[in-house]
Amino acid sequence: MSYRTYNELWAQAQLTLDEATKNDSNLLTSKTNKDKVVVFKELSTVMVSYILAINKLDECYDQVIQPQKRILIRNILELSLGRYLELKNDMVNLNYNEFTYLDSATAQLGLLPQDVELAIPSHYRNERLKTIEWQNNFIDEVLKKTGFYEEEKIEVDMPIRQAILLIQKHERARQGRMRAQFMKEVRAMNKPDAGDVELSDNARKAAMKIQRVWRGFITRRKIRSRVVEEMLLIGMLPPNSIDIEEQQKAEEVKSARRIVQTKRQKEYELALIQEKEKIKDHVKEKMKEDIRDEVRAWYMGVKSQTGKFPDLPSEESGGSAVIYTRYKTASSHSKSTSQSSSKGTKSHKSKSIAGKESKEEVKKKADEEDTGFKMGPSNFLQELMLASSEYEEVWKGMDESKNTSQMHIKSIVKAQKVAEVERELRKIVDVHLRAELEILQNALDKDNAIRIKRSKKQKKVKRSSKKAKKKRDKDLTPDRTLESLFEELVMNGIIHKYPATRLNSFKGDASYAGCDVMRWDNDPSPTLGDVRHAVRDSCVLPMLSDQIHQAGPAVRSVLIAGAHGSGKHTLINAVCTELGATLFDLTSANIVGKYPGKSGLTMLLHLVNKVARLLQPSVIFIEDAEKTFMKKVPKTDKTDPKRLKKDLPKLVKAIAPTDRILLLGTSCCPWDCDQKSLTG
Repeated sequence: MSYRTYNELWAQAQLTLDEATKNDSNLLTSKTNKDKVVVFKELSTVMVSYILAINKLDECYDQVIQPQKRILIRNILELSLGRYLELKNDMVNLNYNEFTYLDSATAQLGLLPQDVELAIPSHYRNERLKTIEWQNNFIDEVLKKTGFYEEEKIEVDMPIRQAILLIQKHERARQGRMRAQFMKEVRAMNKPDAGDVELSDNARKAAMKIQRVWRGFITRRKIRSRVVEEMLLIGMLPPNSIDIEEQQKAEEVKSARRIVQTKRQKEYELALIQEKEKIKDHVKEKMKEDIRDEVRAWYMGVKSQTGKFPDLPSEESGGSAVIYTRYKTASSHSKSTSQSSSKGTKSHKSKSIAGKESKEEVKKKADEEDTGFKMGPSNFLQELMLASSEYEEVWKGMDESKNTSQMHIKSIVKAQKVAEVERELRKIVDVHLRAELEILQNALDKDNAIRIKRSKKQKKVKRSSKKAKKKRDKDLTPDRTLESLFEELVMNGIIHKYPATRLNSFKGDASYAGCDVMRWDNDPSPTLGDVRHAVRDSCVLPMLSDQIHQAGPAVRSVLIAGAHGSGKHTLINAVCTELGATLFDLTSANIVGKYPGKSGLTMLLHLVNKVARLLQPSVIFIEDAEKTFMKKVPKTDKTDPKRLKKDLPKLVKAIAPTDRILLLGTSCCPWDCDQKSLTG
């Protein structure tokens, strides 16, 4: 497909996204609603719109060649995923249920369940293929060293004598088979013909009846196949299967486009470097002079108004670039205050009247607001709308008829690098201007015969005391490399390989009537498709990128509960495969006898924490998680399952928003443990 096809697909995605963000912002700014059914209906409709847009954006990012488009598409895609997860969190808070049923909204919009199946973007895993391959090869090498794997035996050339004996053996066997076949044919020729035997009347009637039934069956089957062929010809029936050749051709085209993508990306990165050097060589000094003139004009203007020179904003607060934003804010504030001054007396009177409201009425209003549902604040919606506006301003109406090869646009590269060089030069110029301002102020003070002790250094921005007081964990292995730590964990079986399993291999449809069942049952039984969606939304999507994980709803640990053979391990392997994650197995049966004692356990948790943060995303797995928090361990269990009871909550609490680490547990009997310890 050409670039026009994906431009149209991107435009369709933006239309769907604009509608979703519009409805979403209306919901976000609306008052609390007491009717949960109405809120659920509105939220589910917005979620379906986001799913449709995300699937289209994912396809665009996978196949669009132009590198500058891909940067914006990826940003919009990640922001959309983040907002979808926020809405999912609101839906969970609304229904107190981890499973979200979108069947009603799907039917209302005239869509099929397959249309609202949110596809996990594959490019996150594809970008980590080299790291995943390195990990798997490293694990294989370590296991070969320790004797767990046997090296493949290299075939040695066979001696000539042995080869001759083997050929003779096969030739004798061939001749024996030929003699046996010849004797079989001789015996068949001497056997009397079965057609010469006369059949009885009953046998003849039976044969005719069998022939009649068989011919009727064959004829009916031919007629049915002709009817199906006719229906397929006129388009009344869909084909049973997709043509394999066409599917292969489509995959070849996609692979070819990905190769061109990589080529265009390298050209774009090279152009960024060359353009920056070009700007520095030609307009660097002029840009410095322009910045100096702007800042000098600013502080001379302030001096003429106030009689003294102002302080230049510190580098932490933005430097001289902050001056212009401050002036805009100040001018708009002065206009608003002048307009509101005439209404001062009226507002004062209204406030005095409002202040006389009784406390009971205020309390009553607060209770009314509390009874309704209010959506949580969003960290993604505002940025998503800004990114969509960038598409409207830059890419929507762009004429690309002369850029059929989808090269990068030089004017955008130039504007981007001019802004970047200006930021770098502004920092350098600000240092000189601060010294210049200090000299000018000292000279002014002398002229005015005023002795004012001025600080020679710019006051630094005060950091929060809590952040400064935060103790860092002591590094118990400061002199060891990542490879040595990884090797130790592999040798002890803490890190191991897992079978490649995609999440869509966990077969099952989502609920077709979940919303209807929820009317009389707040906790309906989920289907396999609902379980797959819950695992996707809780375990996979939040861990895809740093942007989504840091700003989205925090998910540190997940428990998958179910009966034996229900597919818990399949889901664990699918989560690790979709993320390309490093798997750490802290199951009690796996760590028994390893790292003994308190110091050994401390070292084990240190190694897991350190390597998990270096090889993000990481999954820490515990099988039969309820055993860790059981009140009384059976005497027959010799694995010491309560070994991690005290340290596991600390490990989870230490997972920061910047750490893409997930604790995953499975359980067949979650009711056997202390519920407070498990959920706390």
